[in-house]
Amino acid sequence: MTHSPLPAAFPKPHLSPINRFLPVWILAAVALGIAIGRIAPGAGEALESLQVAGVSVPIALGLLVMMYPVLAKVRYTETKSVVADRKLLAWSLLLNWVVAPAFMFALAWLFLADHPEYRTGLIIVGLARCIAMVLIWNDLACGDSEAAAVLVAINSVFQLVAFGALGWFYLQVLPSWLGLPAAHVDFSLASITLSVLVFLGVPLAAGFATRFVAERARGRAWYEQNFIPRLAPWALYGLLFTIVALFALQGDRILSHPFEVARIALPLLIYFTVMFCVSMAIGRVAGLGYQRTTALAFTAAGNNFELAIAVAIGTFGAASGQALAGIVGPLIEVPILIALVYVALWSRRFFSSSPSHPATASLQKGVTS
Repeated sequence: MTHSPLPAAFPKPHLSPINRFLPVWILAAVALGIAIGRIAPGAGEALESLQVAGVSVPIALGLLVMMYPVLAKVRYTETKSVVADRKLLAWSLLLNWVVAPAFMFALAWLFLADHPEYRTGLIIVGLARCIAMVLIWNDLACGDSEAAAVLVAINSVFQLVAFGALGWFYLQVLPSWLGLPAAHVDFSLASITLSVLVFLGVPLAAGFATRFVAERARGRAWYEQNFIPRLAPWALYGLLFTIVALFALQGDRILSHPFEVARIALPLLIYFTVMFCVSMAIGRVAGLGYQRTTALAFTAAGNNFELAIAVAIGTFGAASGQALAGIVGPLIEVPILIALVYVALWSRRFFSSSPSHPATASLQKGVTS
């Protein structure tokens, strides 16, 4: 079956050097983080000690630097059309809060039935829906920034309300119904709330305030054509810093448990890939258009690793198998979702140009400058 060339509404993005060679920078950041952890273990310990209320300051700093440019790019006055898109919101809620936790539960029991600690940690990862890093994956894939902002905001609300209830259901109730061993876990509402406030609330408020003040002072044209292109690269700098910090903190532990990591990584690889591809297919069939389908897919495939790690460590301890499973999550998620950015860009040929978002051109300029 042949497909027509990309329509005019989907111009091939002109990637800047840092975007074009992003996999190289990712691998370099991973290698640097591991080297720091191995050569200077004291540096890793110092980074780990930098915590406020259980939140890693280096990781939080990296994520905030990464998310601020993305959220400053959002046209908040145009989010009304996203909120009115009931089809998009319904699919997002279904995929994030019904399909994804159930799928991770099935994978955890299929691959880790003999290892309850890793299994529990994996289920916790599946319950922590993404409210942070998904924004940069969506941005790199030229998805709808307004749609992504709305979907992560909805996820943050559901995270506060549903995380504990779903944890109780998937770790205690459902295993009992199926005649499987149950895990007894108490989730901290304070940890969940803090995660939402730090990793979404702060950069969201900063991004909104920046656009509001700058547009009032200099106008939208100056803001999107001059300010955003200068700010945009900092999102990738923040991403690379976060990866270095993650591997400096946990890389040595990952290397010292290679077989356990491989067992945890396999179901995660399947989870990220299947959730993304199924979501893209659903968006294509439902007629959501490429940009909103991309926002839907990355939101459904991504996870809030900071919350998952915090819950696992706070409940079971830093040396537990549950914590190791949480730590493996982002170390697998980052390279897989980077690869899926390229899959998303390739898949644009399967989408018609009619549902394209009016802000695409200016947003793409900010992404690729």
